[in-house]
Amino acid sequence: MGQNTPRFKLNYLPPPREKVETIDILRQTNKSTAVLAELKGIAMTIPNQSMLINAVVLQEAKDSSEIENIITTQDDLYKALALNKSTLSPQTKEVVNYRKASFYGYELAKKQGFINVNDIISIQQELVNNTAGIRSTPGTVLKNDKTGEIVYTPPQDKAEILDLLTNFINHYNQTDNELSPLINLAILHFQFESIHPFYDGNGRTGRILNILYLILNGLLDVPILYLSSYIIKNKSEYYRLLNRTNQDGMWENWIMFMLRAIEETSKDTISRIINIKDLLDKTIIKVKNESPKIYRKELVELLFEQPYSKIDFVVNRLGVERKAASRYLKELEKTGVLESQKVGRETLYINKKLIEILKNY
Repeated sequence: MGQNTPRFKLNYLPPPREKVETIDILRQTNKSTAVLAELKGIAMTIPNQSMLINAVVLQEAKDSSEIENIITTQDDLYKALALNKSTLSPQTKEVVNYRKASFYGYELAKKQGFINVNDIISIQQELVNNTAGIRSTPGTVLKNDKTGEIVYTPPQDKAEILDLLTNFINHYNQTDNELSPLINLAILHFQFESIHPFYDGNGRTGRILNILYLILNGLLDVPILYLSSYIIKNKSEYYRLLNRTNQDGMWENWIMFMLRAIEETSKDTISRIINIKDLLDKTIIKVKNESPKIYRKELVELLFEQPYSKIDFVVNRLGVERKAASRYLKELEKTGVLESQKVGRETLYINKKLIEILKNY
């Protein structure tokens, strides 16, 4: 291996306690844990959890993919989901796959109460839509986007990758660990990204594993905290600290970065939930007062679960005929709750106020 290909020997988990439990880390852990607990409590005040999960997971799918320079618009995403289009742009398709992989992982974690190595492989397969699996051909390196310089060479041998992944997953599933789960999350995220087990989708798979870890440890009930928006804002620092920790084995700055990401993202998500709940309450009052004949709680909740709604969604949710569903949506447009948009032969009804809340984070 040439001088330009740094190859840092990855240590097994866990790292020495004294390196990951400094005074500053413990202080920040307390702050981050408190805000995360507040988020968990506020999320429970939303009557229909699907509304939150759908909105936040789609935003995360967009942000997480953007970190990997896969760019799409929110409008394209919602249209793709509402119309169930088979002809998607490659970027939109990748983001839709991320959403699918997130839900797949969430269902697995809920059902089993743990995640194994095969589950990680399955999540990644959902994400990238291929079955290449664990890297078996040497030659993978991580380069600086701008300079082309090789900044990190992950493990190359498949047996070593599997060995490190087994160690990773054992640590991931440990529930009696004395370390704070949030410190552990930072350590686990670093380790997974450093193992870099796949040819593609490592960052996105790692970010899905983060939220599943919080759920498995009871810190959240539903997948509504994602760190991608924070990572986008601090992308160069994220990669700098990842590489730095690999080089010198000093954990403090990396763990502090991840803990601050949890604190800031929790605060943003709390604001978003409060705004969504406020809009939901106002919409219920508006529909009750201005369109009492069509008011149904399930109908209003559907508009928040599917911000781009259509006749079929109303038919399926409320069990009404197409004619009635069409009348409901047109009535809601008349009162200003929805705005219609013609896409091909289909008419979509958009909850514009909700979309604005989602876009502003």
